[in-house]
Amino acid sequence: MLQQTLQLFGIDYINPERFLELIFRFFFNLLMVFTIVRFFYYPLARRKDYFFTFILVGVIVFLLSYSLINVRNLTTGIALGLFAIFGILRFRTSQIPIKEMTYLFLVIGVSVINALVSRHTSYAELLFVNLSVLLVIWLAERFILDSGENRKVIVYENIELIKPENRQALIDDLRKRTGLHVTRVQIGKIDFLRDSALIRIFYTDTDKLSHMDDEEEVQLDNDRIS
Repeated sequence: MLQQTLQLFGIDYINPERFLELIFRFFFNLLMVFTIVRFFYYPLARRKDYFFTFILVGVIVFLLSYSLINVRNLTTGIALGLFAIFGILRFRTSQIPIKEMTYLFLVIGVSVINALVSRHTSYAELLFVNLSVLLVIWLAERFILDSGENRKVIVYENIELIKPENRQALIDDLRKRTGLHVTRVQIGKIDFLRDSALIRIFYTDTDKLSHMDDEEEVQLDNDRIS
């Protein structure tokens, strides 16, 4: 009789054990997602729009995945759900940079793991999985990306220096004008009417906040046009 009074259309008004588990997992996942976005992504990118997006995507994916725990065909349901999420991104008019897509996938993956982990998995194992993701992100950002080259496309007007025999003079001029440690260049489209050329420069720069890469510049141009 007591169980019937606590149900509506066969659904419990509240299941204290499941409800407390939901709250715990929700805030644990929110902490992990916030750590990834706030302390790994945002200090380098400074994109508040993606910061907002990643947090909300992490929340909704977690709640969606947790709600599908009782679905019989769980694997198919999760696959369709993730496919729909990535399918929505195809309707964007501007392209999402690869790094942002990577962090988006990380946020979705962590949220799904935290939501779908079974009760046969200990909290120590769940904590290890999340901390492993954080460790890999830190290692990648700290030791891999910091040692790599950045690149950007510029419009260069001194086309005399784009000749192969003047390559070192071109690099020296670009270093002087940009203040960047330019290591190599690639010559693109040449416009003799305007005495200019598109040049992709490759440089090493420890201050990642000072310049946008190619993908960020393309997205900025698309946003300005739209």
